[in-house]
Amino acid sequence: MLAATFAAVFVALYVGHSVGDHWVQSSCQAADKGKPGWVGRLADARHVLGLTLTKLILLVPVVLLLDLRVSALGLVLGFTADAVTHWWADRRTTLARLAKVAGKSEFYSLGTPAHPAAPATAGGGYAPTLGTGAYALDQSFHHVWLLVGALIIATV
Repeated sequence: MLAATFAAVFVALYVGHSVGDHWVQSSCQAADKGKPGWVGRLADARHVLGLTLTKLILLVPVVLLLDLRVSALGLVLGFTADAVTHWWADRRTTLARLAKVAGKSEFYSLGTPAHPAAPATAGGGYAPTLGTGAYALDQSFHHVWLLVGALIIATV
């Protein structure tokens, strides 16, 4: 039963993450959350609040309809771990520093003009791609913490 609870919670959090990070987040939050000072911190906090509420809205019916056994403490701890780490990574400079420490700076800059092999048009100009290394590292970082959050929720 514990494994099934974990699996169901993880799926709900994963879907909630995708919806909250891409559909619920406003353009202003996305543009401002990496800015220095309180402007960035507050934009990031508003994003994480909307994201966390989205995950909760999706998790509640899963828990109720599947009759999952989760505790209030597990929910608070799991959502807190997920929200705090999401906020930290989305400040952008923090994740960029982590990428540098991990030897992933070149990958982090992939898909941007800063990358040594930046894509170029026939005329030599920047040719944007649909994704960047920074986005891939951001999402994989969040996925690890979704896993941790689901484990906490399912086991505490």
